[in-house]
Amino acid sequence: MRNILITGGTGFIGSHITIELIKKGYSVVLLDSLINSSENIIDKIKFIVKNELVDFASSIEFIKGDIRDKIKLDEIFIKYERLNKPIEAVIHCAGLKSVSESIYTPLEYWDVNVVGTLNLLKIMEKFNCKKIVFSSSATIYGDSKDNLIKEDNSISPVNTYGSTKAAVEEILKNFFEKKDAFYSIAILRYFNPIGAHPSGYIGEFPKNKPNNLFPFITQVAKKQRTNLDVFGSNWPTIDGTGVRDYIHILDLADGHLEALEYLFKNKKRIIRLNLGTGLGTSVLELVRTFETVNKIKIPIRFVGRREGDVAKLVADNSEAKKILNWEPKRNIKDMCIDGWNYIKNLK
Repeated sequence: MRNILITGGTGFIGSHITIELIKKGYSVVLLDSLINSSENIIDKIKFIVKNELVDFASSIEFIKGDIRDKIKLDEIFIKYERLNKPIEAVIHCAGLKSVSESIYTPLEYWDVNVVGTLNLLKIMEKFNCKKIVFSSSATIYGDSKDNLIKEDNSISPVNTYGSTKAAVEEILKNFFEKKDAFYSIAILRYFNPIGAHPSGYIGEFPKNKPNNLFPFITQVAKKQRTNLDVFGSNWPTIDGTGVRDYIHILDLADGHLEALEYLFKNKKRIIRLNLGTGLGTSVLELVRTFETVNKIKIPIRFVGRREGDVAKLVADNSEAKKILNWEPKRNIKDMCIDGWNYIKNLK
């Protein structure tokens, strides 16, 4: 049973990846600082995999820690070496991820996202762990004018968050090119993951102010907010609101599993892949879909554009389909139904 370390493992993305890995027979170690998540997610993950008749005995462990803590990282790798269960690969999801916040606290973003990753890579090198799947972002492309964004588009982020992701990608490139080293690296450029596990047990529930659109929609639906602020009504798009490529969180998790298995099959490789559906949805289209499938009215209010935003980000996902034999299976209606099913049942 291969043992995989998932940083940010109890977060929205990490928790869904964990379920898919356990179902495929992997053992996982979840590292998380719990700044924006909760340890109780572990019991929920176990409940889901048990309901799916998966034997998860000894296949999931949680460690509270920060990727900037080199001593903690060292202890983790030593622990599993001594247990004869060495960490064979890392799925690196930990990091700060708010575009708007990153503009006001840039040093914190460089510290967590870049310095934290450097610490992780140094420990991986020390323990001869040569495979890593990195959670990058479509924000590295900046304000692209292309209808569909390919992996070879120019890297020109317009905010601090995107800049930190681009910097880590460059570090990973240098890491891969190290002489006489045989690293295998998958850089996955996320577009906009939303939705939740269909069971309704895990999903996106930020502790602090949400970083993206969908949690704001669900907060309005739960009457925790009176209306949804829409940032800009005059973008050069179909209806004047920003267009994004929304991908179901389970399709994103599947992409990580396929990328990990690709790395185990292919020695000394680096791949950079977009994970999106290839379909653009405007803010208003997403809101109207949510209202229709869930039969809830979402009052909106147009406000000014946010600094660091762009008009449109939609993936060309043909490379991921070809290299990983991966295909997104769920549509925007599924995302709205599953995402609301999770939130409406929260106590």
